Amino acid sequence: MLYALAVAAACVLASRGLIHYFQLESYQFPGYYRTLKRNWLRAVIPGAVLTVFGLLLRIIGGEIGFALSDVLLAVAYVALGFVLLDYARKQKAKKALVFTPRIKRLYAVAAVVFFLLCWGCVSLSDWLLFLFPVLLPAWVALAGLLAWPIEKLISELYFRDAQRMLKQRPDLIKIGITGSYGKTSVKFILGTMLSEKYQTLVTPSSFNTPMGVTKIIRTKLQPAHQVFVAEMGARHVGDIKEMCRLVHPTYGVLTSVGPQHLDTFKTIDRIKKTKYELMDAIPSEGCCFFPDDGAICRELYDMTAKAKRLCCLKENGTADVWAEDITVSPAGSHFMLCTKEGSIPCDTKLLGEHNIQNVLLAATVCLHLGLTLRQISRGIARLSPVEHRLQLIPSTGVTIIDDAFNSNPKGAEAALKVIRDFPGRRIIITPGMVELGEGEDEFNREFGRKMAGCVDVAILVGVKHTQPIAEGLKEAGFAGENIHPVKSLDEAAALLRQIGRPGDVALFENDLPDNYSEQ
Repeated sequence: MLYALAVAAACVLASRGLIHYFQLESYQFPGYYRTLKRNWLRAVIPGAVLTVFGLLLRIIGGEIGFALSDVLLAVAYVALGFVLLDYARKQKAKKALVFTPRIKRLYAVAAVVFFLLCWGCVSLSDWLLFLFPVLLPAWVALAGLLAWPIEKLISELYFRDAQRMLKQRPDLIKIGITGSYGKTSVKFILGTMLSEKYQTLVTPSSFNTPMGVTKIIRTKLQPAHQVFVAEMGARHVGDIKEMCRLVHPTYGVLTSVGPQHLDTFKTIDRIKKTKYELMDAIPSEGCCFFPDDGAICRELYDMTAKAKRLCCLKENGTADVWAEDITVSPAGSHFMLCTKEGSIPCDTKLLGEHNIQNVLLAATVCLHLGLTLRQISRGIARLSPVEHRLQLIPSTGVTIIDDAFNSNPKGAEAALKVIRDFPGRRIIITPGMVELGEGEDEFNREFGRKMAGCVDVAILVGVKHTQPIAEGLKEAGFAGENIHPVKSLDEAAALLRQIGRPGDVALFENDLPDNYSEQ
């Protein structure tokens, strides 16, 4: 019994890194397994160390024959668990393990599961017990699986409470925003513009999951709020439908459809159908809003039979809102916002032509909700860059463009167009793109080809993952001596400090979470 308790306790302590992976993957088992595959050495080392240590102690204790060998063995084993815990805790993490109530419950379930399994092992053989930690990644997954019904029950209770709160507010204007990319930017742009007329609650940061939005409704929604804007993310078919079951939006906004999360969706067609789940949920008295991308969004607009609105960067004869006289510079953009009823000049500090498209989409919603052109223009003037999304950080030394939140093919191309227009030497720091399925290498290779005409120096974070980018750069004739593969973001920052000089501009394009690190 003492052996079983010691091994179980040590495994709970040593499982911190694995539980962190589970949290980083939003408690999704397929993502957890992919992370284990990418980081297999890190994943197996804690359990392997416990097994080797336990076997050695068991052999030594058996040979020496101390009367207190069982107690000493148990104490030593648990002490090693604390050492492994301390080691994992001291590892640098871009997003640290957060001890949420869910994590605490997972730890509690893991403790019970580990003890019961260890008790079963020791009843068969001491040696089998000490082999138990080798499969620690699998035992963590088992604990997560057994905790799932508990979490499902708790989340459903919170979910229904949030539904009840929204149902009690029939006066509340509810807007859902989804898209492969651009949804967070459009959400904040829309929130700023709507605040010219309405008290508006916008889901913060990247809160775009059912539980994230549920939390905001339950903790932030106030009687004074007139509009609620909810970002709706998706990694699987049906995710948007679940979000709509919570929010029941009257208005739906689609920002884009592209190859984001292809590793889980598998096909563009499945992404398209999932994004359109939002429009399927819009009631007859509502309205659907689309950008004219000349591709899938336009196709979905054309097939929509409900009330709908369309925006476009240039007048196409069918758009409700469009832009004219566009000028884009490193300082921001100026354009004429045009509608069928009139137009107004607008200025924004947001970088890039793609952000004008985002502004137009938000303006289309605002016009439908009764804002005047003057109110919209004032709102556009107040817009500031969303943190880590083409955020300009001026400096007397190297000017930084922070686009580190995430990266996708369209977003990366837009960022390259932005840095291309800056004077001086242009440097990019990037680990490339992930979650693009089987075509990921080719997407990154094409990223490298496009990068070649926009930057002068490329610092590639992650030697293995960025190899396709380096290949694309070289295919496009980029000088090999200006390609610098490094192992980590810290190493990239140190290199930038070494080679950067006043007048340079550096684009930080994407920053992968810890579960994608190659170190």
